[in-house]
Amino acid sequence: MSPHQLISQDSDDKIFLTGATSHAKENGFVDVIHDQDSDKAIHESMYEPPIKATDDHLVEFSEAMRTVAKALRRAAEAKASAQAEAAEWKRKYELERASNLRNSHEGATLEGGLCNSGEGRLNNSCDVTKVDNPAIEQSERCCRKHGICSHEILQDEATNTNCKFAGRKVTRKASFRLSWGCNGDKSGQQKHEVVSFERGDITTAERSSKQILLKWETHPQTVLILTKPNSNSVRILCAEMVRWLKNNKKIDVFVEPRVRSELLKEASCFEFVQTWENDEEIKHLHSKVDLVATLGGDGTVLWAASLFKGPVPPLVPFSLGSLGFMTPFQSENYRDYLDMILNGPFSITLRHRLQCHVIREAAKDELDTEEPILVLNEVTIDRGMSSYLTFLECYCDSSFVTCVQGDGLILSTTSGSTAYSLAAGGSMVHPQVPGILFTPICPHSLSFRPLIFPEYVTIRVQVPFNSRGHAWASFDGKGRRQLAPGDALICSMATWPVPTACLVDSTNDFLRSIHEGLHWNLRKSQSFDGPRDG
Repeated sequence: MSPHQLISQDSDDKIFLTGATSHAKENGFVDVIHDQDSDKAIHESMYEPPIKATDDHLVEFSEAMRTVAKALRRAAEAKASAQAEAAEWKRKYELERASNLRNSHEGATLEGGLCNSGEGRLNNSCDVTKVDNPAIEQSERCCRKHGICSHEILQDEATNTNCKFAGRKVTRKASFRLSWGCNGDKSGQQKHEVVSFERGDITTAERSSKQILLKWETHPQTVLILTKPNSNSVRILCAEMVRWLKNNKKIDVFVEPRVRSELLKEASCFEFVQTWENDEEIKHLHSKVDLVATLGGDGTVLWAASLFKGPVPPLVPFSLGSLGFMTPFQSENYRDYLDMILNGPFSITLRHRLQCHVIREAAKDELDTEEPILVLNEVTIDRGMSSYLTFLECYCDSSFVTCVQGDGLILSTTSGSTAYSLAAGGSMVHPQVPGILFTPICPHSLSFRPLIFPEYVTIRVQVPFNSRGHAWASFDGKGRRQLAPGDALICSMATWPVPTACLVDSTNDFLRSIHEGLHWNLRKSQSFDGPRDG
């Protein structure tokens, strides 16, 4: 049976053969096929052996395109998931606030309509329906015109029976108010410009170019003290600070289990000191602590930030370390400084953190990730012990950035700009500038310069399938993890910042740290008696 008869018998076969002929035309296999030679051409195309791809470059290119397509798909899915999660959090926040306002309106029986800062719930004092009450009007001015007041949504929570802290339990956190301005100047304020609250905890919202101030609405009740280990001077200072806070300030004190054991060995009078027993109790620590004091260097500040996976209480870092980029308070005058902080108001610096997810090649989808990791300084991807250059593909949201070929890559916060990123050639950035630093480590390219991305982007770093070796990721210098070909690391700005107290203000503290710690731009002055112009 001839090919012509096959075509006449089966229309589907006709379409297939005609398509094959057209495909051959498009790819240049046949330039012109006359009508009288169509049967012969169809017969030859049916029995023609398949073309074997022998070009290695085409194979490598196809693998690279497969990697790019997969990465773009995952980045788009991750962005959509993040947007959906943000919308859900916003919806919960609005529902909770509406419920609080409604409850305050229905059950406002307190004298003068003021916020009850004692036992029970913290009722919202901003009831706009009672405009004839002067106390209500004053409270409304406090909450709505001079920053953000934690009265708005902060409520007491029943004591969590699953969280069994050693010692007496604290049932309520101290409320506070945030405002902003230049050295206390409150001109030009707008509501919700700087931060927002999630049940009384600080979370970043819109940015502000002005200094943020924190003022306590009720007196702090609990202080968590975190110390540098294996230091006699720190141990002595910690014991003195614990006694002073309890005896003079009537404040409850939390410490780490290790520190509590050391204090009890020194004297049995430290039985009042509270601690935690397991990791589950650490998750609820932010709801019990009003203030955190660190005794050590920048590493102790990093350790304090790592304890809080969500909201972080205001942190007062005392300097007992080496450089002290994040520890402006001198330990010798801790009583004066703590008096200033406990009485308020005081300036704070919102130090942003990066949230990192490791996604394995074997993962079913983008949601199948390992435990998220929060870093205050930086995440580093390097070649480890491999002798080959690190080969990394980098994407910003859905846009391809570059391929990194060198010793590695640093993704840093602005607080970490004076750490590893600075050593690798990155710029020093003010800690309250919202951004993510993109700094290569010894790149094999003279034109590869560091970048600074805005804080709202999501950065994806993937080890391609054609990489010669593995890569390694470390988070604030610890928690090292291996990245095999096909694995990816996704980094974005975390929701919860680390609010650290300032000695003066964020700019003054930052400049002092680079002058004293790095001797930045230090040189002898030029002699005044030399040559002069005209």
